[in-house]
Amino acid sequence: MNQPVPLPSNNAPARIGQGTAVEQSRAAAEVQAAVVVAQQCPRNIQAAVAEMRESCKQQGLAERAFFRYSRGGQNITGASVHLARELARVWGNVQYGLVEMRRDDEYGQSEMQAFAWDVQTNSRNSSTFIVPHRRDTKNGPKQLTDMRDIYETNANNGARRVREAIFAILPPWFVEEAKDLCNQTLRDGGGKPLAQRIADAIKVFEGIGVTADRIEARFDRDSGKWTEHDVAQLLVIYKSIQRGEVTAEDEFPPPRVSADELTGGKTPKPADAPLDGAA
Repeated sequence: MNQPVPLPSNNAPARIGQGTAVEQSRAAAEVQAAVVVAQQCPRNIQAAVAEMRESCKQQGLAERAFFRYSRGGQNITGASVHLARELARVWGNVQYGLVEMRRDDEYGQSEMQAFAWDVQTNSRNSSTFIVPHRRDTKNGPKQLTDMRDIYETNANNGARRVREAIFAILPPWFVEEAKDLCNQTLRDGGGKPLAQRIADAIKVFEGIGVTADRIEARFDRDSGKWTEHDVAQLLVIYKSIQRGEVTAEDEFPPPRVSADELTGGKTPKPADAPLDGAA
């Protein structure tokens, strides 16, 4: 009697190459080694706090420490994945990552998993989610077929989950102090005088087509009255525009032109009436 041939599972590849098998064995051994090392060399909390404070004083990290984007007519801000990765590094004995578990080209979606694991305390946070292969545009959703576009969409969606997973296993006081220090670094501006930082901010925004009057309209005051907080906020907005999280038009709407400005205050003359019989 012939036995039925088992069909391969839809959630697993039909075969596993030698390189994949070796990588699976290596990953399992690496995890075990990480746990042993974490137990033998526990973190020094005082040293981690000192390194975190030193990192957050660096202008390069502070400029990338926050994100900003628009949703439902409101601006959403928070700590970025760049800050989360740096805090995971200085805290020590933390593993995190993003895995594409399965890609379904027929349905146009990828199944992803983001995780963060404190191997010393065995505190772990993970989330599994579906990323559709499409991008929202002003003309509606656009289906993605290019491999690079799909990769970038998966990476962008996964970065937010990785960020939340890292923050979920780090002590809240550690994260809050880091955010406060990064904000302070942005307000200090690397020791530059406030007037120079204001001039530099206006110059970089003019480079992307945003004039000073549009920025002044947003803050509802002249540039000479801007504070350190205003300049720090402008820097976060500029970095978010560069990363494509927001657009310059959303953050700094161009001034509306009235009918009087278009016509120079003159009333347009009515068009001549058509002759009898004319179409």
